[in-house]
Order: sequence, then structure tokens, then C-alpha cells
Amino acid sequence: MMQNDEEPYTQPDAASDRQLWRRSCVMDAPEDEVARFLDLAAFADGLLEAEEHDRVAALLDVDPDAAADVRAARIPPTAGPTSADLEKVVARACAILPEADLSRGRVVVFVPRQRRRLVQHFAQWGSIAAAIVVASWLGFAMGSDTSLALSPPRQPSDTGTLPELFDPPSGFLRDLGEGLRT
Repeated sequence: MMQNDEEPYTQPDAASDRQLWRRSCVMDAPEDEVARFLDLAAFADGLLEAEEHDRVAALLDVDPDAAADVRAARIPPTAGPTSADLEKVVARACAILPEADLSRGRVVVFVPRQRRRLVQHFAQWGSIAAAIVVASWLGFAMGSDTSLALSPPRQPSDTGTLPELFDPPSGFLRDLGEGLRT
């Protein structure tokens, strides 16, 4: 609601504002998983500021799996993982979907691509060529029109030969002589 000059100014209700603030502090916001992973990656790379570093360190104290991931990320790539590390990774990946039965598998057969007809092939490439030709012509025409519009207008020239052919001056017939006029 907007205040106008006729209405007196009233102070906001401080008690309800305080109650709303307390309620918002108590509420749990859903954790953003992407932001959590970005925080863990920045912590592993040492790119966090002091306050953020302390916050993520507290999060790692509570979550041992995340702490193990951060420790694994800090290992230099030249050291290479051991077979025990790889077995742990596979075990953790299998634990994601415990209800999946690994003995039951389903083979997905990919259907081989059918050969396209020759007409469809030529129609496809012909349409691409036609589009290139039309775009080139349109670009040339627009460029020519723009060039003509931006250039200074030409003044008609009296010394040219083309205007004399279509509109001869009055002295032309006089110069031919008497014998040639008839």
C-alpha cells in the first residue's frame, strides 16, 4: 500500500517484525546439493575465504564420507589411485542403488541405421545449397541498396552521350543540313 499526502505516516509494527525474524531464523532451508559440492571442491582446492573455510570444515567434521572425498581430491594426480581406492569407489557406487540386482541384466539392442534414400540425400543437400544462394543474394542486394542509399545523389550530366540519344538537343537537326532533313 502506498502512502499519499493525505494519510498520516505510521510506524511499522516492531513486534510482528521481530516475530517474523525469529521465525525465519528457526526455519530450515533445503540444502542445495550443487552448492554443497561446489563448496567441497573449493575447500579441496583451497580457494575458500576464512569464514567459508571454517563453515565447510565444520560440515566435513559431521560428514565422514565428504571428508574422505576431500582427502582423495587433495591427492596429487601423479600418485595415482591404488586398487584398494578403486574398490572403495566401486563399493560406494554400488551402494547408491542397493535394490538393483546386478545378476539381472537387460541388453539394449541398437537398431542399425537404415540407409536413407538417394532422393532424400540430394533433397537435403539441395535445400542447404538453395538456402546459401538465397542468403547470399539477399545479402548482396541489401548491401547494394545500402551503398546506394548512403552515397551522395548524382547530378544529371549534360555532357553524357546517353541522354543525347534519347532526348537530342534542338541544335541537332539544324546541323544535319537541308538535304538530310527530309
